[in-house]
Amino acid sequence: MTDQPHTTLTDVPGAADDDARRSEQARRALLAVRAEVGKAVVGQDAAVTGILIGLLCRGHVLLEGVPGVAKTLLVRSLAAALDVQTKRVQFTPDLMPGDVTGSLVYDNATSEFSFREGPVFTNLLLADEINRTPPKTQASLLEAMEERQVSVDGMPRRLPVPFMVAATQNPVEYEGTYPLPEAQLDRFLLKAVLPLPSRDDEVAVISRHAGGFDPRDLAGAGLRAVASADDLAAGAQAVARVEASPEVIGYIVDIARATRHSPSLSLGVSPRGATALLATSRAWAWLNGRDFITPDDVKALAQATLAHRLTLRPEAELEGVGVAAVLDSAIGSVPVPR
Repeated sequence: MTDQPHTTLTDVPGAADDDARRSEQARRALLAVRAEVGKAVVGQDAAVTGILIGLLCRGHVLLEGVPGVAKTLLVRSLAAALDVQTKRVQFTPDLMPGDVTGSLVYDNATSEFSFREGPVFTNLLLADEINRTPPKTQASLLEAMEERQVSVDGMPRRLPVPFMVAATQNPVEYEGTYPLPEAQLDRFLLKAVLPLPSRDDEVAVISRHAGGFDPRDLAGAGLRAVASADDLAAGAQAVARVEASPEVIGYIVDIARATRHSPSLSLGVSPRGATALLATSRAWAWLNGRDFITPDDVKALAQATLAHRLTLRPEAELEGVGVAAVLDSAIGSVPVPR
């Protein structure tokens, strides 16, 4: 996934149409979010775009990076620029499912149990270090991620709209962690990797701090809301209308099938993964100002959408083979439609 889509669309055909106008207004507002987040976070445009794609597709995003690359700050900044509610949960070994979803609490005044909402009842949930909590607590998010609701004492309770889980994990620290099971990884629409900054970006970060930047005071950094939940809703409707030709759909399916036949993989891309690649490609095309998908859109989102769904065979791991290289090989084996 490249850092920034090129906005070449300057006019919307049939701009008199209300849907077209709302779509273009939403696209411009969401593209402005990146510049706004840049007031607090330097050099992570690709990750910001990934989260925006997740919100447009009503999916969830896994953020991976070593400590100190601004994963938490990025999510907080994006929520401020979108004017949506965000809550943060620090996942720890002793965290219980009810600490995430909420629980029934006895009320002495009424002599009845009442439901106390957990932090999952928000628009953008930051699940910090999700791989530090046991599988039972990790699984408490599955219903929320898939059904947009939580069930406590047999009673389903709907979550706000929009709702997205942005989960972080540290790729280099394994002691005391519980790797996410394949079934839960498959629920994440895409994974955004936050790299260490370049020298110029790191100089910019340190210079901001030298000038008094406080990551806990986003308003003081000049961050303001430039888009809203309504823009996300209009954008999601527009993304759903982006055309996917039979040739491009076949291309996506063939990529997924190529991973299933790779000798280096014990688990390839499922039909859910292929559907996710269609969704992210649509969102990427729309952010670029187009109402149709090209094979380049599919290639641009393939790594972010599919790599975390693949499992290497033990012998491939011993040989030092990487998932990204295997996926590139699978993509390269599929003829590109013209």
